[in-house]
Amino acid sequence: MRVRVGGTHFPVETLGPGRRLGIWLQGCPLACPGCMSRHTWEPENGESMDVAELLELWRAALARGAAGLTVSGGEPLAQPAALAELLRGAALLRAAWTRPGATDDGLPADLLVYTGYEEPELGAARRAALAPADAVVTGRFRIAEPTGLVWRGSANQRLTPQSGLGRVRYAPHLDREADEPTVQVVVEPAQASDGPSGPPSVRLFGVPRRGELTYFERQLRERGLRLRGRSWRP
Repeated sequence: MRVRVGGTHFPVETLGPGRRLGIWLQGCPLACPGCMSRHTWEPENGESMDVAELLELWRAALARGAAGLTVSGGEPLAQPAALAELLRGAALLRAAWTRPGATDDGLPADLLVYTGYEEPELGAARRAALAPADAVVTGRFRIAEPTGLVWRGSANQRLTPQSGLGRVRYAPHLDREADEPTVQVVVEPAQASDGPSGPPSVRLFGVPRRGELTYFERQLRERGLRLRGRSWRP
C-alpha cells in the first residue's frame, strides 16, 4: 500500500519515551492555527512511499534499540487504511524483534500516534485504524491553551494508553510536567540539488513551549544565521 509521507527520522527523543523512529504522514485537513508543521498540510506534498519501506525503517530502528515508533503528521487519520497497515506491520515486527534489555526500561518498543481529532470525532473507522497503537494523543493544537504536560502542545490534548504495554509505559507520564528539552534540533547537510555549498537544513522535532520557536529564530539571527523558510510560518 502506498502512503504519502512528510518525513522520517531516527532517533527522535522528544515525542514519546526513549529513542524512537518518527514518521510524519503528509496531509492535514484540520490546519490548526499556530501549527509548527504547516509543510505537512498539503496532501500532494511530501513523498509517496510503500508502507513496506516504512516498515524496513522500523526494522532497522528496532535493531538499533528503538524504544518506540511515533506516527504524527500532518494528520495520520487522513490516510486511515495506510495508517492501519503501518501499525499492524509495526506490531508484528516488534513481536519478532523484541529482545530483553533492548530498551532502557526493559519493556518492548511501543507504538504512539498523534491525531488532531477529538475523542468524540473518532468514530468506528478511525478507531479501527488506531487500534494497534499502544497509546494515542488526541485533540487539536490550540495555541491559546499552552501546557507544560510532556509530549502535548496544548492543555486540551489527551494522552490515552490503549494496551497493557501502553498503560505500563505511559502511566508515569499522563500528568507529568516536562522537565527535559521539548525540542530536538537536527542540522542536516545541504541537499544535492543545492550544490556542495548550499545551505544546511535545520529540523526541529518535538512539541515546543510557547514562544520557543521565536526564541530559536532569535538565537540563530544573533549568530548571523537566517532561516530561508519556516514550517510554522504561512
